[in-house]
Amino acid sequence: MSRTTPVEAPPKADASLSHGLKQRHLSMIALGGVIGAGLFVGSGAGIAAAGPSIVVAYVISGLLVMLVMRMLGEMSAAYPSSGSFSAHAERAIGPWAGFTAGWAFWVLLCTAVGLEGIGAAKIVSGWLPGTPEWAWVALFMLVFCGANLAAVKNFGEFEFWFAALKVGAISLFLVLGVLAIAGVLPGTDSPGASNLTDFMPGGGEGLVIGLLASVFAYGGLETVTIAAAESEDPVKGVASAVRTAMWRIALFYIGSMAVVVTLVPWDSKEVVESGPYVATLDQLGIPGAGQLMNVVVLVALLSAMNANIYGASRIGYSLVRRGQGPKALGRVSGGVPRIAVLASCVFGFVCVVLSYWRPDDVFPWLLNMIGAVILVVWIFIAVSQLRLRRRLEREAPQKLVVRMWAFPVLTWVALAGMAGIFVLMAREPDTRVQLYSTGAMTLVLAAVGYAWQRARAKR
Repeated sequence: MSRTTPVEAPPKADASLSHGLKQRHLSMIALGGVIGAGLFVGSGAGIAAAGPSIVVAYVISGLLVMLVMRMLGEMSAAYPSSGSFSAHAERAIGPWAGFTAGWAFWVLLCTAVGLEGIGAAKIVSGWLPGTPEWAWVALFMLVFCGANLAAVKNFGEFEFWFAALKVGAISLFLVLGVLAIAGVLPGTDSPGASNLTDFMPGGGEGLVIGLLASVFAYGGLETVTIAAAESEDPVKGVASAVRTAMWRIALFYIGSMAVVVTLVPWDSKEVVESGPYVATLDQLGIPGAGQLMNVVVLVALLSAMNANIYGASRIGYSLVRRGQGPKALGRVSGGVPRIAVLASCVFGFVCVVLSYWRPDDVFPWLLNMIGAVILVVWIFIAVSQLRLRRRLEREAPQKLVVRMWAFPVLTWVALAGMAGIFVLMAREPDTRVQLYSTGAMTLVLAAVGYAWQRARAKR
């Protein structure tokens, strides 16, 4: 790879983007990015399959995520870029790798925008019967598209307050749960360990299903390293956000799962139907728990829409800036890549249209195609860190503000863990289709990226 390509230069940040994000924004983006409906509602399916051993599943996947984020934090502190792992993969492996990781993640984020819009619309139309879901989706898309078209600080403020509400809700839940377990919550008897006696009801198979569910629930934390490029101090910002976010997220995820399975029987149908948090609050006799959690889930979905539009637009902008996409997406005005924002929103809205127009074939195919993208991204992160760490130690050791623990041993451990998850996915019928579909998309993108790299080298 040529040493003169944009990604090989030692940029402090993307010069044409604004730097309106403050440290408080980054910290909340790091926390809010993974606290979504997948945790509030989707974790119920994992509990139903794994029982109390879901806590073990979240511990294992949480440790893997911590390693991935530490690796990503090391590279992003050394080379702040709105392209994050895509730019790191190009720098470490080659342009084809940056192309593959970047565009796969862009498709994932844009599709997620559509899914989150549909989920939020279902909640609001449930409160206001007779109102069409498509109208709510359109309204949410317009609001967050507008927020992302304006100054980046608008995105930061939206995400700060959204994330603060989610963090506050989980914190309150944990406090109430611990009090109930201790038997000191008024009007509630402690269940002790009665709900934990059948710790692994589904055996190893159930634990595997819970593990896979927990891995994908953690996806989204990568946004903080994308946002770091637009912070006031990119290096300090990403270092601080990565360090603080990891233990807090471990507390929120693992702690809340422990509270749920201790207080509510794992086979309670409400855990899946209403979601584990609502089921737990109902068990405690908290009035209005269902509607309260619906509000929190709505906020989680809207927050994720906001963050994913932002992340998709910046990844797209970075790819184009490095010559890997339509030049129009790289235009910046007012410190914002507005064409990239619009393109990301349009693709998200197309996903919504597909969910109504072709719900039985095209839309499920799209969902399967992005099912394992986050694992593909994590593999690129680990391989990139393996290669860049040696280069940094040799050429610019002062840039190692954040260091991967026990390098290279833990990097290889993380890669082995990811390979293990792929094997587990191949064993499960439900996830096997996702694995193959994502693999096919990744191979196509890699082939296109490699052909583009060869053509560029011949110029």
